[in-house]
Order: sequence, then structure tokens, then C-alpha cells
Amino acid sequence: MNDITKKLLSEVSDFKGEFKGAYNIREDGECAGRQSSENIIIESKTDGPGLVIHISSKAQKETVYIPACVTHGNVDDLVYNDFYVGAGADVTIVAGCGVHTDNEGVAKHNGIHRFFLEKGAHVLYQEKHIGTGIGKGLRKIDPVTDIYMEEDSVLEMDTLQIGGVDQSDRKTTASLKARARLIIRERVMTDGKEQAKSDFDVSMDGEDSGVDLVSRSVAKGESYQEYHSVIKGNCPCTGHSECDAILVGKGRVNAAPELFAGDIDASLIHEAAIGKIAGEQILKLQTLGLTEQQAEEKIIEGFLKG
Repeated sequence: MNDITKKLLSEVSDFKGEFKGAYNIREDGECAGRQSSENIIIESKTDGPGLVIHISSKAQKETVYIPACVTHGNVDDLVYNDFYVGAGADVTIVAGCGVHTDNEGVAKHNGIHRFFLEKGAHVLYQEKHIGTGIGKGLRKIDPVTDIYMEEDSVLEMDTLQIGGVDQSDRKTTASLKARARLIIRERVMTDGKEQAKSDFDVSMDGEDSGVDLVSRSVAKGESYQEYHSVIKGNCPCTGHSECDAILVGKGRVNAAPELFAGDIDASLIHEAAIGKIAGEQILKLQTLGLTEQQAEEKIIEGFLKG
């Protein structure tokens, strides 16, 4: 691994010189390190770039790291990763991504992840995105996530993008069977002329399934964000979508939550709010000794932590 990769890994996956347990490190489209564990087997795909990760039912409170780094311009990294999670397994998957360029070339990563959760499996999926470098080349991250959940399975998604990514287009689809639960927490901050899009499409197809989708975003400078969610209740189920955004400067946000009820017992709710930081919040923090800029940063930090 080069020094830029090590720095990016520390940002997106809390890398401290080594990973314990199962991991695969991707650097500029190539494998920079891999290790399986007794209950988590990582193998290369035979039909294209990417991985097949088999997580045994015996995996309990284990973590697997699948970070990817692009360390210079003129790299267009495309990878397909499939996660097969055994019945009753309980795992954390860390799949952060960092893109860096110090020249005119584009640094791009496009990770296409598919999750297959068997009955009663529980997964915490953590994904942090960051862009770094002083070059004029674009830093782009376009993740695609497809989720298939069997009965009684639970998937918690915690995604964070807080700086340096010029363009991102996140697409997530999910299909839930009986009593499956999908919990998504998305946090995005853009600045300058950055653009970020999020598109969610969740179909609840099994009785008593449920989704809770919360997106919090801050658009600063002249940046632009789009948020679109579709929650489909095709059976007795519960669905909640919440999109809250703060505008700073000339930032712009387009939010469009959508609900479809295909069953009389589908209970679906959506909320959306876009606004600026209230002046009284700034003044209150200034009375405690903070500057206006420090007060604004403190408010944004608390908002994104949610």
C-alpha cells in the first residue's frame, strides 16, 4: 500500500496500521491485501472485477473490512462485490471509499454491492466516502447497493459523505420479506460546486416488514443535492422516510420522497424539511464565546450526527 492509501484508510475505515479478522483492501483497481477468517471467506469473482464474501451462520459479532481507495487521477475503478450472509449471522461490514487526485485526471470509484441476507441474519453496514487532493481533476464516487432480505433479517446502513467528493450518485434498492427490517441513516455534506444524488427504492413484500429511512444533508457554497426515495408497501407493513436539509450560502437541495401503498394495512409516512440555520441558534452559541463560523460549524456537526 502507498502512503495515500494508508491515509485514506484511516479516514474511511479507522485503519491503524492493520485490520483484525477478515479484510480486503482495494487500491487503484487492484488488491493490496486480503485475509479471510474462519467464518468469513473472501474470494475473487471469476467473471469480472470484484469479490464474493461468504459469511457463515457461525459469525457472531465479527467485522469484515472491504475498503477501496483511488490514489491518483486517470483511474476509473469499477468493482462488483456480493455478500452472502448466513442465517442468524451477526456481522459488521465496513466498506469505506476514498478518492484522491493531485492532477487533472479524474479519480473515480464505482462499487456495486449486492447483499443476500438469509433468515434472521443481522448486518451493520458502514460506508464512509471522502475525496482529497489538490488537483483539478474530478473526484467521483457512484455506489450502487442492491439488498435482498429473507424473513426476520435486519440490515442497518450507516452512510456518510462529508467532504471533497465532487460528484456522487448513490443508488439503493431493497426487497424485504416477512418481518425483515431495513434501517438507513444517510448523512451528506457538500460544498463549493459539488453535486450529490441519492436514490432509494424499497419494496416491502412480506407481512410485518419495515423500513426506517432518514437522510440528513447540508448543502454549502454553490453545491447541489438531490434526494429521491420510493417506499412501496405491498402488504401489511410499516415504512418511514425522513429527509432534512440545511442550506448554507447558495446551496440548493431538491427533495422528493414518494410512497406507494398496495395494501390497506400498509402504514407509510414521509417527512421532508429544507431550511437554513436559525439566527437565534447562532446568537446563542456566540454568547458562549464562539465566533459566527464556529457556531455554524457546531450546529452543522450536531445536525449531521442526528
